[in-house]
Amino acid sequence: MYVTARRVADQLELTLSGEWRALRFSDIETELGMVDVAGVRQVNVAAGQAQLDLTGAWLLRDFVDRTRAAGTAVEFPGGEPAPLVLVEHCNTGKIPAHAHPHAHLPLHLHDLEAAPAHAVEGVGRHAVRALQSLDGGLTFLGRLSVAFAHGWATLRLRPISTARHVYDTGVTAVPIVSLIAFLISVILAYMGAQQLRKFGADIFVVDLVTVGVLRELGVLLTAIIVAGRSGSAFAAEIGAMQLNEEVDALHAIGVDPIEVLVLPRLFGLVIALPLLTLVADLIGLVGGGLLCHALLGMPLVQYMNRAQSAIASTTFWVGILKAPVFACLIAISGCYCGMRVRDSSRELGRLTTLAVVQSIFFVILFDAAFAVLFMELDI
Repeated sequence: MYVTARRVADQLELTLSGEWRALRFSDIETELGMVDVAGVRQVNVAAGQAQLDLTGAWLLRDFVDRTRAAGTAVEFPGGEPAPLVLVEHCNTGKIPAHAHPHAHLPLHLHDLEAAPAHAVEGVGRHAVRALQSLDGGLTFLGRLSVAFAHGWATLRLRPISTARHVYDTGVTAVPIVSLIAFLISVILAYMGAQQLRKFGADIFVVDLVTVGVLRELGVLLTAIIVAGRSGSAFAAEIGAMQLNEEVDALHAIGVDPIEVLVLPRLFGLVIALPLLTLVADLIGLVGGGLLCHALLGMPLVQYMNRAQSAIASTTFWVGILKAPVFACLIAISGCYCGMRVRDSSRELGRLTTLAVVQSIFFVILFDAAFAVLFMELDI
């Protein structure tokens, strides 16, 4: 059953369900042809449960047009499905509001941009853009939450795609993360040794390296590397799909781009970043131990014993706990900037750069918030 009809007085309630796709063309056309609108003043169509591709949307649009031509009003109480709106735009030749980067701004603001702007007008323009950017971000988060809940409820989490992104963002990043973690730990140990040696406190270099790497530097440096590496890749990949109209094609076949493009990248990075943090922690401790052995003549056994006594029960988990949060920030920033790409390759480059800047900014901001939180909790 693709169409369920229920008549109430002079109104007809139609509930659409199932997959309205090209393979079901004849069955859907037959059921629509059996709908009797004689004597009906208004038809209310609830299409929330139907999965429409472009063919299904054309069939529904043809039914709506025939019904309205017969003098019966047709309404969509829950809103028209996106593929149906796309078909309407194709029929009328109207461009959707989101197709132009400034279409959502009031007309008088467009005029102001073309003229020498007064200082107050410039502040107002930037304020409007900031509010619209905030509104767009909240809308994206809402769509992402709905797609996550729907995917979890229907068990459509796309494990194969997620595994590919774990490989792309995690496994291939191990060499650069290991190198950076080793060099940073060596630098940290060298600087600490130079200062603590003056006070005869060489042994505390181990405390500095282990606590610094496990609590802060391991996860923070890894997140910054991943933001520049994977955050930009997410924005560039999805942005290129926007320019090639591949995202519009997903809409046309009744597929949610958030579910297909964003969620696998988010899940993949949430899995990969904690594992990369673990690798960075291990390499960082090894680098610090080698420098203490080479510069201070400290036996590796002594280094390991001191490291075990310096590490509290929460030191390691404080760093690991931050990794999934940083992964979410990087993935959401990269994917959101990619979904905003419109019109030109210049916009693609600008938003790819913006994705990296936003990711690093949010990572450092949340790291500072975590530091304050853990200090208040005495962790």
